[in-house]
Amino acid sequence: MDYFTTYTGENIFPLNPDINQIHIEDIAHALSLLCRAGGHFDYFYSVAQHSVNCAGEAKARKYPARIQLACLLHDASEAYISDIIKPIKTHLPDYLKIEQDFQNLICTKFLGDSLCEDEKVIIKQIDDNMLINEFNALMTRTNVFNTIPILTGKPSFDYRNHQETETEFLKVYYGIMHAGLIQGR
Repeated sequence: MDYFTTYTGENIFPLNPDINQIHIEDIAHALSLLCRAGGHFDYFYSVAQHSVNCAGEAKARKYPARIQLACLLHDASEAYISDIIKPIKTHLPDYLKIEQDFQNLICTKFLGDSLCEDEKVIIKQIDDNMLINEFNALMTRTNVFNTIPILTGKPSFDYRNHQETETEFLKVYYGIMHAGLIQGR
């Protein structure tokens, strides 16, 4: 079988995805069930909650809605192809290409086009700052990073069940879209 079936019932061919089969509901649901850090935090903390926190940080830094939405969706490809921890992922060029192709498709669908290099730099900085703060808050048995960047926003690292996080992810998405600031599909 060359495809898998999503939460909303789409049959996705991961090596040849159709933009019309990409749905925010699938992204929110799947990311709310994926644990960050390969599951090695003290408790369940989802990719969706990380994404919501990144979007909140972009908003707190007063970045435009496009950057906020890009932060919310920066790991959205993981809803379709899962994730692999960074020390392994960097050795898998085929996976990286598939991931990038999916992410570009998602950006085209929800942002209208791919991100420019300046936008990618901003999103990576927010993502990296959030990651360091997450590890500091959620790995209490060891210090992974010596320096913890100060965040502008107030992210929540509290435990949340996946339904609550899925709902919050969609609320953030629709809040940005409802404001009429993004013209995605």
